[in-house]
Parts: sequence; C-alpha cells; structure tokens
Amino acid sequence: METIFGLDDILNESVNGSGFNKDYGLLGSNKSTEESVKLFPNNCQPIVDGIQAKLKEITGKTVEVMVYGDGAFKDPVGKIWELADPVVSPAYTAGLEGTPNEVKLKYLADNNFSHLRGEELKQAISEYIQNKDEDLVGAMEAQGTTPRQLTDLIGSLSDLTSGSGDKGTPMIYIQGYFDNYTK
Repeated sequence: METIFGLDDILNESVNGSGFNKDYGLLGSNKSTEESVKLFPNNCQPIVDGIQAKLKEITGKTVEVMVYGDGAFKDPVGKIWELADPVVSPAYTAGLEGTPNEVKLKYLADNNFSHLRGEELKQAISEYIQNKDEDLVGAMEAQGTTPRQLTDLIGSLSDLTSGSGDKGTPMIYIQGYFDNYTK
C-alpha cells in the first residue's frame, strides 16, 4: 500500500513549535528565505471582524472587510493562470457572502428593449434594474454575468490593484462596487 500526501497534509499542525495552517498546510505558502516559507493566512476572521467593528465605531458606517490572496483569473496576453492560493479570501465579513444579483445590460438592450433607442432605452433599462427580482438565478436576463462568489471577484480586483511586486500596497479601498447602472 502506498501513502500519498498533498501539500495540505504537510504542516497542517505544529511540528516542534512551528507555524501551521490547519486547513491548508503548505498549500498557498510562499518562499520567505532560503530556509523558510510564509504559510497561507490562518485564523484571520477575528481580524476582519475587528477592523469592521472599529470602522463602524469611528464612522458609524458598515464597511465590508476581507483578507485576500491571489485572485483567480487567466491573463489574456501571457496566458498565465493566477490560482496560487487555495481560496481567494480566507476571511471576510458577512456582507460579502454570496454572488452578485445582476442583469446583463446588453441582453436587455438586445432582447427586452430592442425596439428602444437613446434616452428611452436608458430609462427602460434603469427601471428594469430598479425593479429586478431579488434572486435572478436561472433568469435569461442574468445569463452571461459572472456567477462567481463576491469574495472571488473582489479579491481578484484587489490582487490586480495591489500587485505582488514593489507597489507595497497593504490595503485596497474599493468604493461603489455594489452600485449599479441606476446610481
């Protein structure tokens, strides 16, 4: 019988006081020095919850917070897949649960409102968005939108913005992500 281990089976518990990641082990780790690696973030939910609470205390506003790693996309020119981390976001606040509930604008323009132009078309689409269903799963008007988790989409955007080189961007602030065409 042969025993096979994956990267997630190595350092998923402490060895002689070492760091570890109980969920991912070495999966998602990065080289730090010639003798050490940085493990994928572990137990960071208290951090995002704490940041959200502090911002609420200071500003009175609920700000969604997430820890993100590498996004999940394929570079169209270099053809490189960016999928180095086991998940895009190991911790995020509750407002980032789920998937977008969006309609495809060009579908509406080409199908539902193909007889309209200019300001009439803009008005019809705006009214449709303002009155759209709470759950568009399976609706033709939503076909072609990206059915990915919000954390995957926002994490990919953040990763593209911060980069991994010498930008040194420790935080990304995204405004208006949940706005739509009518706002």
